[in-house]
Amino acid sequence: MCGIVGVYNSEEAANLVYLGLYALQHRGQESAGIATGDGKQIRQFRGMGLVADIFSEDVMKKLPGHCAIGHTRYATSGETVLCNAQPFVMNYAKGWLAIAHNGNLTNATKLRKELEAGGSIFQSSMDSEVFMHLIANEPERSLKDRIISACQDVEGAYSLLFLGEDLMIAVRDPYGWRPLVIGKKGDTYVVASETCALDLFGATFERAVEPGEVIIWNKEGMKSYMLPTKPARRAQCVFEYIYFARPDSDVFGRNVYQMRVGYGKELAKKHPTKADIVIPVPDSGVPAAIGYAAEAGLPFQMGLIRNHYVGRTFIEPQQSIRNFGVKLKLNPVREILKDKRVVVVDDSIVRGTTCKKIVGMLRRAGAKEIHMRISAPPTKWPCYYGIDTPTREELIAASHSIEETCKFIGADSLEYLTEDELFWFDKKPGEWFCDACFTGNYPTPVDIK
Repeated sequence: MCGIVGVYNSEEAANLVYLGLYALQHRGQESAGIATGDGKQIRQFRGMGLVADIFSEDVMKKLPGHCAIGHTRYATSGETVLCNAQPFVMNYAKGWLAIAHNGNLTNATKLRKELEAGGSIFQSSMDSEVFMHLIANEPERSLKDRIISACQDVEGAYSLLFLGEDLMIAVRDPYGWRPLVIGKKGDTYVVASETCALDLFGATFERAVEPGEVIIWNKEGMKSYMLPTKPARRAQCVFEYIYFARPDSDVFGRNVYQMRVGYGKELAKKHPTKADIVIPVPDSGVPAAIGYAAEAGLPFQMGLIRNHYVGRTFIEPQQSIRNFGVKLKLNPVREILKDKRVVVVDDSIVRGTTCKKIVGMLRRAGAKEIHMRISAPPTKWPCYYGIDTPTREELIAASHSIEETCKFIGADSLEYLTEDELFWFDKKPGEWFCDACFTGNYPTPVDIK
């Protein structure tokens, strides 16, 4: 999963993209980059780490131009190294071109082998670079036609931003896996993965980029085209609602916070228990816990406090401290938990190891009973469309029943939303969601591991 943002027709394009990446930092913390176009060439800067650590004032001064795109990366393919940071930039026979990609291509390995056999030389291990070579290898046609042709060759999930010297192009795959929205402020257009990026600098939400849509911004204005491929149904990722998107964003036409509160209410209706308090596993479990507490008529408490200043890496003490990583990120409030029957709400259980540590932490803090409630169905299958999930062998729900998982994590009870309960909301006409991580029903052929 990654975050992408683009700005067209602003003398502060790079600065606006920088702010947009700040808003989308939750979608990727491994690397970030910005590419700008000034009508003659494309300039670029990429770095490892968080947005605030990469882009200094001096760096931003070296990124002039009236159009820009940016990317913040969370690895789903390729190593965590600088050469895999985006946007990618190339200068080929037709001019400059940069690309930022959110998603995952399911046939990238096959296409890469074919391209390398034809003489293409790859600079990264990213599936996103496949787009660049497909476009460069296309016959003499317009950039729009080259992009459309490349999109017909690839399979899987892609929300894309392309940047030329004097134009910007947005593309969303025909299934609509990943969100992509358009905003406007005066004569400036903004495209971003989520609406929270538009809010940061006061752009008005215009609409979503439709599945299969190609939109071009240039001196002639904004023009829209559609990819020829038309799948039988869409495959919007429901995990955007459950975990990945920011709660203050509107995704697929719905507010994420309200969706998560709704999941919590469904849990309370369908999977109640006798308890004294409801606590979330922060931060992603907070809205669902609020919904559970409201529906169950129980007090909502912050029984676990999250340290928001924990980075991706830290130095562990030489003498082992039990559950060091979890303790660094979460700490229980003993005065709230002591002698209480506690409902703990979280968004998912993946391997089960972290959940087990949290349950043990709560018990040591004095909780009398611990009832885990998960605001999603059991995760039984890996995602191939842009979320970094383990192999099926590592997913605890793939090999353990709910009762076995409950015993493993040490809780007094464990309940998940069912697949039917997950879709408690009214769907729009023709609206479909990808729930393959729960059901194994992949919308496209994948190499299942």
